[in-house]
Amino acid sequence: MVFYKKIISTVTLGSLCVAPAIAQSGTNSPYSQYGLGQLSEQTSGFNRGMNGLGLGFREHNQINYINPASYSAIDSLTFIFDAGLSGQITNFSENGQKKNANNADFEYAVAGFRVAKHLGVSFGVIPFTNVGYNYSISDYLDGNKNTIYTNTYDGSGGIHQVYFGAGWEFVKGLSVGANVSYLWGDIDRSVVNSYSDGYINTLSKYYTATVSSYKLDFGLQYEFNLNKRNSLTLGLTYGLGHKLNADPTCMIISMNTTTAVADTTSYTVNNGLEIPTSLGGGLAWNHRNKLKLGADFTYQKWGDTKFPVYSVNNDVPSYSLNDKYYSDRYKVTFGGEFCNNELSRNFFDRIRFRAGASYASSYYKVNGLDGPDEVSVSVGFGIPIVNSYNNRSILNISGQWVHSAAEGLLTENTFRINIGITFNERWFMKWKVD
Repeated sequence: MVFYKKIISTVTLGSLCVAPAIAQSGTNSPYSQYGLGQLSEQTSGFNRGMNGLGLGFREHNQINYINPASYSAIDSLTFIFDAGLSGQITNFSENGQKKNANNADFEYAVAGFRVAKHLGVSFGVIPFTNVGYNYSISDYLDGNKNTIYTNTYDGSGGIHQVYFGAGWEFVKGLSVGANVSYLWGDIDRSVVNSYSDGYINTLSKYYTATVSSYKLDFGLQYEFNLNKRNSLTLGLTYGLGHKLNADPTCMIISMNTTTAVADTTSYTVNNGLEIPTSLGGGLAWNHRNKLKLGADFTYQKWGDTKFPVYSVNNDVPSYSLNDKYYSDRYKVTFGGEFCNNELSRNFFDRIRFRAGASYASSYYKVNGLDGPDEVSVSVGFGIPIVNSYNNRSILNISGQWVHSAAEGLLTENTFRINIGITFNERWFMKWKVD
């Protein structure tokens, strides 16, 4: 599918309408038509306040599933449940024209607890990729002012992820962990061609894929004390790249508008989708459990993977794997959190203040050139929930601005509000009865 420069000027009104409160895909971005779709945040509420930071963070009262080694730090007396949703406004701009889109989505639901000394587990449901767009492009046919062609681009679906993980501190300060996930979902895309002159044959393309596969991620954290007030934690992650057990299909329908006879041809690429090997490294500094600062770097080797592409060479159509479709993706994140005293009786002393910033490159190419780079910043708060029976739960609220752009292509500016609630219950506390 070719990405045209005229998207904004001819976007249909229905393409950027207000989404339902819980959207199917969580995005309205035309860029989600590439690859497996728009990559999801893969972070929970407290991470999002720091713009996704967390590979080196060890939290006793939050679930940090981007590094499963952190599960070993979960408090021994509690059961943690965390769920979140987001709402966003995106501005699309191109050639001086602008459009806005609103969207909302249920993001994640995860839980965790400690099963033995230095051994914690976590499980939950999180998104992996999102696909959601609908726009049209219209123009005169080969300079013919009497005939207008219209190509309508539509896509929906995405890949979901359910996981179970464990983290174990087998040596003081050194923890390892793993997440085992099941990936599933449908991705549907189409390009429908039509003409104002009803006597011209139309050509439509429908792309479908169903994913049902696994995902393995491993983590390591090493925490060491610099002195009585300061500590450093090194976090490392590794994600296994592999095929997704999906057979993507491309169906081409040529319609003779005069006789209403359709000619349909289908192509299938066996096991044609895959995810890349990924590596991550992070460092976190903890000062008196008040100030926490960190930096993360992640690398996804998309350039080593292939993607099925429909093409016509010398009038011979084909649907086959292309090894020039993807490019390696890099992401760098900096951020931190400040909490004056999480054990204080003073409500304001227990509020967590968070901020972060990131830069990420694109994992796909557009017409042979690198796709849009992404720059984002966020600020957030962790607000304690205090009542008669619980003073450890946290309301995580953050605001995030994301700028996606590439030379000569569509520019996106997204403002996103993330809301997550972490319920922290003392299920495993032994109560003393007088």
